[in-house]
Amino acid sequence: MTPRTFLLRGLVAGALAGFAAFLIASAIAEPEINAAIAIEEAVSVAAEHSHDATAAGDHSHGEAADVSRATQSTWGLATGTILLGTVLGGASALAAAFALGRLGSLSPRSSTALVTATGFVATALVPFLKYPSTPPAVGSGDTIGERTALYFGFWTISLTAAIAAVMLARRLLARLGAFASVVVGCGGYLVVVVTAALILPTVNEVGNFPADTLWYFRRESILTIATLWAVLGVVLTGLVGRDADRAAEAQRRRELAASL
Repeated sequence: MTPRTFLLRGLVAGALAGFAAFLIASAIAEPEINAAIAIEEAVSVAAEHSHDATAAGDHSHGEAADVSRATQSTWGLATGTILLGTVLGGASALAAAFALGRLGSLSPRSSTALVTATGFVATALVPFLKYPSTPPAVGSGDTIGERTALYFGFWTISLTAAIAAVMLARRLLARLGAFASVVVGCGGYLVVVVTAALILPTVNEVGNFPADTLWYFRRESILTIATLWAVLGVVLTGLVGRDADRAAEAQRRRELAASL
C-alpha cells in the first residue's frame, strides 16, 4: 500500500463525495440561495426607486451577470463541489498514507477513518462555528477581503492545532494509554481553538437580513459540507480497507507457500 495507491483511492472517493455534495446542495441549499438573492434584488430595486445608488450596490446574480444564475446553480456548482471533493480526497488520502502505522495499533481502516474525521472537525466544522457561511446580500463588499483572511487564519490555526494534538496523543500513548492520551490531545486542541476564537474578531454584518432565511442557509451549508466529508470518509476508508485485506491475504499466501 503505497502513497500512490492511497492518492488514487482518495481522488476517486473525493470525486464521488463532491458529486454527492452537489446533489445535496442542489436539493436543499440552492432554494435558500435563491431566497437570499430575491431579498437582495428587492433591496436593490427599493434603493433605485429612492435614487440611492450607493445602497443599491452593484450585485448581479441574474442573466446579466458574467456567469448566469442558471449556470451557477448547475454546472458551476457541480464543477466546484467535484473539484473541491477531489482536492480534499487527495489531501486526506496522503495524510492517511502518512498516518498508517504511526497511530499505535490502529488498522488501515481505523487510521483512515480517524484522519478523515479529524479533517472534517478541524477544517470544516470548527471554522464554520466561528465564521459561518453567509448568503448573498449579507456582508459588505468592502470587507470581504478581511472576512476571508479571518476565516482562513482561523482555519489554519484549527488545522495546525489538530495535527499537533494528534502528535501529542501519539507521544503520550505508551505512557498514558490510548484513552488518556486521546483525552489530553483533544483537550489541548480545544484550548487552542477556543482561545483563538475568543481572540479573533467577530464578524457581524447581518444587518436586517431575515433571521430564518439566514438560519436555513447556514443549516443547509453545513449539511452539504458534512455530506461531502461523510461520503469521502466512508468511501476512502472502504477502499483502503479492501486494499489492506487484499495485501494481508497475499502476504498469508506467500508465507504459506514459503512454508511448504
